[in-house]
Parts: sequence; structure tokens; C-alpha cells
Amino acid sequence: MSSPVRAWPLLAAAATGVQVGAAIAASRLVVTEVPPLTLAFLRYAIGFLCLLPLVLRHFWPPAPVDIGPPAIKSIAFDLGGMAALGVVQFALVIALLNFGLQTVAAAPAALIFSLFPLLTLMFSAALGHERITPSLLGGVVMSISGVALSLAPKLTAPHTGHWWGEAAVLLAAALGAACSVLYRPYLRRYPTLPVSAWAMLASVLFLGALAPSESAWDRVLALTPGSWAVVVFIGVSSGVGYALWLYALKHAPATRVTAFLALNPLTAALLGSWWLGEPAGATAPPAIALIAAGLWLATRAPAPVPRG
Repeated sequence: MSSPVRAWPLLAAAATGVQVGAAIAASRLVVTEVPPLTLAFLRYAIGFLCLLPLVLRHFWPPAPVDIGPPAIKSIAFDLGGMAALGVVQFALVIALLNFGLQTVAAAPAALIFSLFPLLTLMFSAALGHERITPSLLGGVVMSISGVALSLAPKLTAPHTGHWWGEAAVLLAAALGAACSVLYRPYLRRYPTLPVSAWAMLASVLFLGALAPSESAWDRVLALTPGSWAVVVFIGVSSGVGYALWLYALKHAPATRVTAFLALNPLTAALLGSWWLGEPAGATAPPAIALIAAGLWLATRAPAPVPRG
């Protein structure tokens, strides 16, 4: 049995899995009123404002540090890397996810996004952090089968239309998986909160420059109090959820952390049915079961020891 200390990162990862599913369902509620880039900007502007007081409380006033030019250069390089990851993790991933949610219902979108942990395993293996085992391959095949099953009605429909929405959600999952692996070196060197806030600030500045292209501010100002409540919920939960996510990545291997995103499709399906009246469909329960079983099979071996 895991010790209490080891349990906290896993609990944080589980909470993030639930939060991702809830945010997907909530985004589906307002994505027709607020365009993708603008919704992503509002989401992380609110999230950043939630994290800022915690960062200032713990790191202000700054303690004097006697460092030389080499260390300053290294820190500046790290800040650039974390900012780039923040832009991808927050701006591109969420904008792609919001774009997909314009045409894809919450439950199937969450099922596609649940490939996130398996893509993380593949990226980690490609970088030499761990070895691909038969159980890993079996888990990949099983989870992909679950996603295919969830999309079976659309696959067999005579007029399926375009697949841009599904492709956008899948690309969002792939980019997010890559970031989860690439964050680990920075989280070893710096505390979680400032990394979270800095990455989120970079994405807010990036999205703030792009959002006006959607000419959506009049629509945003015209949102009803109920819609604003949904946007605030998405932003606050995202800020807290991302801090928990990085905390989990800091203290546990990425493969174990991302496995808890299996809670994402179940949460999105339940809330999508409750909030949006979206029918889960007969294939949803077995699809969720296949994905969950695949994640268990892929991650049941002892966590790999990071190299280097």
C-alpha cells in the first residue's frame, strides 16, 4: 500500500481527471456563445488570477539570491522553455479542444481526449524514459478500441460529414501529452506554483493577442449571468486543477499521473447528460470500460525509474 506521502500526488491526479471532464462539459455549454480562442483566453486569465495570490504569498518579497551570469542565463533559458510549454499546453491545446467541442459532443470528445495518457506513454518511451512492454501495447490497443467503439455510430452513418472536430480534439491530446513529459525537468528545478503561474501567464498573453481576431468581445459582454458563472467555473477549476496537475507530475511519473485522466470521459459523459441532455448512447458504457481496462493494463507495472 502506498504511504500517505505518495498518495497525495495520486489524489491530485485523480482530482485533475475529474476537473478535465467537468471543464469539457462546461465548455460545451458556452462554446456556441464564446469562440474557441476567446474562451481559452478567459479560462486562463481567470485561472492565472486565482494562482497569483498564492504565488505572491509564498514568494514575495523575494529573498536576495547571489547568482552569477551563467546561472542567470540558465534561468532565462528555463523561463523561455516554460513559457513555450505554457503556450502549447494552455493556448493551443485548449483552443483546439474548444474548436472540437463546437461539433463534437462532450462525451465523445472526452473519450478521444482520454488517449492523453497513452500518448504520454508513447512520448516517454520515444525519449527513452521507459520501455514499451507487451502490457503497454495491449493497453494502447484496448483503449484505442474503446475510442473506436464510442465513435461507431458516426463511423457507420451514411453521411458522417467532416472530421475536423475529432481531429482537433486528438491533436489537443497529443500536444498535451508531449507537454506532460517535457515539463518534468523544470518541475525538478523549480516549485510548482511559480511554474504553473508563469506558464499560464505566457498563454494568457499569447491568447490575448489572438482573441481579438474573433471579434467576440461584444458577445462576451452580452453573456448572461448564468453563462458568466460557467466561464468563471471553468477558469477557477482550471487554475486549481493545473496546479494540482503539476504537483502530481513533480512527485510521480508522468505515466502514472496521466492514467488518471481515465476519469475524464466518465465525468464528461455524466455531466453532459445532466447539463446538456446529450444521450450517452449504447456504446458509451462498454467504450469507457475498454478505455479504463486499457489504462489499467498499460500502467499496472511498477513505475519506471526516470533516467538521468
